[in-house]
Amino acid sequence: MKWNVPTAEELAAALRAGEVTSMELTDEAIARIERDDKAINAICVPDFDRARAAARDADRARARGEDRPLLGIPVTVKECYNIAGLPTTWGMPLHRNYIPAEDAVQVSRLKAAGAVVLGKTNVPLGLQDIQSFNEIYGTTNNPWDHGRTAGGSSGGSAAALASGFGALSIGSDLAGSLRTPAHFCGVYAHKPTLGLAANRGMVPPPAPALPTDADLAVVGPMARSARDLMLLLDVMAGPDPLTLGVAHELTLPPARHERLSDFRVLVLDTHPFIPSGSAVRAGVDRVAGALVDGGASVERLSPLLPDLTEAALLYTELLFSSSVARFPIEALEQLRALAAGLSPDDRSLDAARLRGMVFSHHDWIEANSRRELHRHQWRQFFAEYDAVVCPITPTPAFPHDHNPDPRERRIDIDGVEYPYFDQLVWAGLATMPGLPATAIPAGRSPEGLPVGVQLIGPMYEDRTPLRLAELLEQKIGGFQAPEVGSGVETAHK
Repeated sequence: MKWNVPTAEELAAALRAGEVTSMELTDEAIARIERDDKAINAICVPDFDRARAAARDADRARARGEDRPLLGIPVTVKECYNIAGLPTTWGMPLHRNYIPAEDAVQVSRLKAAGAVVLGKTNVPLGLQDIQSFNEIYGTTNNPWDHGRTAGGSSGGSAAALASGFGALSIGSDLAGSLRTPAHFCGVYAHKPTLGLAANRGMVPPPAPALPTDADLAVVGPMARSARDLMLLLDVMAGPDPLTLGVAHELTLPPARHERLSDFRVLVLDTHPFIPSGSAVRAGVDRVAGALVDGGASVERLSPLLPDLTEAALLYTELLFSSSVARFPIEALEQLRALAAGLSPDDRSLDAARLRGMVFSHHDWIEANSRRELHRHQWRQFFAEYDAVVCPITPTPAFPHDHNPDPRERRIDIDGVEYPYFDQLVWAGLATMPGLPATAIPAGRSPEGLPVGVQLIGPMYEDRTPLRLAELLEQKIGGFQAPEVGSGVETAHK
């Protein structure tokens, strides 16, 4: 049985027209969670009493004539965001009882916009996986096939959206953590330009919630339609008021084009480090075909594209340089000894991971200088193109793999196994230079699993890939709900 899939924009219109109340929407969402989440395990920290109180307040506010962007709309929040009075653990058993006293800046913005927060969604341990499971909350299952992952680290949020547990969610992205779960669950997500949305209060416990400039990580919106992404990004965008002393409204430039026929797009489906599986290539081709059919300028090769090998190695070094910040000195010494044995000619991803983990400050400065060259190359690229269409990962959602040593895990691409973390190279294409990227549904695999692609756009021009996502949604369709109860019952509560 399919369930009704209203967008947040449609819910807002119904609320404004008096066709429904926030209490009705909230009770309906809670009832669906209580009925269906035993099999999915997306909502790890429910907050239903406060949600109902917020819904009552929203209905009263609307009765007084108030209107705000998300007034009365039920939403969820990734577990890693601080919400006053609820645990923030990042899936780490040591911090299972950590309860912050203050909301993260993005939670405050949700509430100020009138959203009704239903609860928190599940994550992997320390947010460091492309699956969502941990000892505290268990495993989040893919709504399309409960034997497969919903992705990570925003897997709980993507699974919640695909299951109808709220109309919107907020997540974060360092290595595809917004885009990969969206791809695996058939929903939408947007990785904003680096620094576009303040991240204070999205911090591992028990660290204080301070304004910081993240090197690669961003916070961003997830939804069931492209227009809903823009609706939520408008709420989230803007710097931290603590860094300016005053609240500041951020005005993003408009999309470059309004019609599909005006877009200039480069389509990629091959990467020097890892092949793309047939199901993902078919999704990329479906989007490319829709672009051509819509009159867009579509190319498959460009000398302006920054070198994908260099970009992947640089991304991997920067990513892993931050992963060891809290390692004990003994572990770092062991890593340095291993790195010293690498050949200078070794340009493998394994070598890049190891080099990154033992980066000196000098090494990081040098890598950051190389990143600035890539940003310059992207600026030149986007003078001639408006977007890149490419995979998010090489495959649809894969079966749960909880091997405690991720180095031993493998990803199966059309029957051939590859190292598990090598699949991050596509996510890094946008992450390393800080570019915006929108994840959209692009069809189904032969097994019926969702397949998504990402639309990478120019820095600070987030509305351009978002508008392209909206036009493609009109052309090829968007989110489709999974059959309720269709997955194999394998939840690990």
